[in-house]
Amino acid sequence: MPSQAAVAWSGFAALAVAMGVGRFAFTPLLPMMQAAGLTLEQGGWLAAANYAGYLAGALWTAAHPARSDRAIRISLAAIGVATLAMGLGHGFIAWLLLRAAAGVASAWVLIHVSSWALARLQAPIFASVVYTGVGAGIALAGLACLVLMRLGSGAAGAWTSLGAASLAATAALWRRVGSEEVAQAAPSRALPRGQSALLVLCYGAFGFGYIIPATFLPAMAKAIVPDPAVFGWAWPIFGAAAAASTLAAAPLTAIAGNRRLWAAGHLVMALGVAAPLFAPGISGVLVSAVLVGGTFMVNTMAGMKEARALAGPAAARLMAGMTASFAAGQIVGPAAASLWLRLGGSLGGILGAAVLLLAVSGLALLSTGRAAQ
Repeated sequence: MPSQAAVAWSGFAALAVAMGVGRFAFTPLLPMMQAAGLTLEQGGWLAAANYAGYLAGALWTAAHPARSDRAIRISLAAIGVATLAMGLGHGFIAWLLLRAAAGVASAWVLIHVSSWALARLQAPIFASVVYTGVGAGIALAGLACLVLMRLGSGAAGAWTSLGAASLAATAALWRRVGSEEVAQAAPSRALPRGQSALLVLCYGAFGFGYIIPATFLPAMAKAIVPDPAVFGWAWPIFGAAAAASTLAAAPLTAIAGNRRLWAAGHLVMALGVAAPLFAPGISGVLVSAVLVGGTFMVNTMAGMKEARALAGPAAARLMAGMTASFAAGQIVGPAAASLWLRLGGSLGGILGAAVLLLAVSGLALLSTGRAAQ
């Protein structure tokens, strides 16, 4: 049996690929694709395609449970191939399909890595290490794009570079991730319907609330400061904040509990989403990157751990339901932003709606009190 450290670091690397590249590489690449002629509206639809795939992947996992080892390996390979192909094809329809495929695979990795790892990890610090992989992957992908922009590379070169790196990481992880199946000896636990519904709805609000800055943050920074040496740092800062905060949250879980930590994350994230509205300019964008990035993975980790505490051996199904709700919120966010922009509106109105949803859902989680650890 692999050690807890081996499980944690394997989960870390798998989530770095799945989320840092499969889900969020598009965000730092958006300014580069805009330079090649992509409109912000088209960018919103490409983001929505990825989130639609994420929703489909979560729903598939809920309806058709699969072996963790197979699901993780196949999904990581699919992410690498889909990312590489983004740099080789130039049709918008092909890009939509590739981003959707990457979204499906990313959902599978997150759900199966969460179920596999949390069933084997007792110490909170090891669970934090697993989810730190997301922020680390985001930061590394953002730094890679920053370097490539400084070197004059286009979007196609960035996509192929990230795809090749993802395939190399997948090969290294092939025998390490999900090598043992999650134990299913205990019978499924009867879930309190109201508690399950609360988790699913609040996780969906989280998906809508964070997605506007997570999708458009570098583009917002570029609109203020066109120099890539400046605006290019917005996404690496977001990822670094996500990684650091996930580790810092480990001791807080024992003090506040998963649910209260999650609630606090929603409220702090609401402040981060609102920052560009009250502090126009690059300072507001950077504050948003720190606060949204600093709570993004804390919310994810606390939500998944709360699902594990509530559902026990049946957690994978609840995690899939929460992930599907999260994906639905993400689809509505970019699609609403694209429609609002087409009608002549600004991102300010969408940001305000995100702030409201985050605040309401955070207070709802807080009012339910402390749940099982």
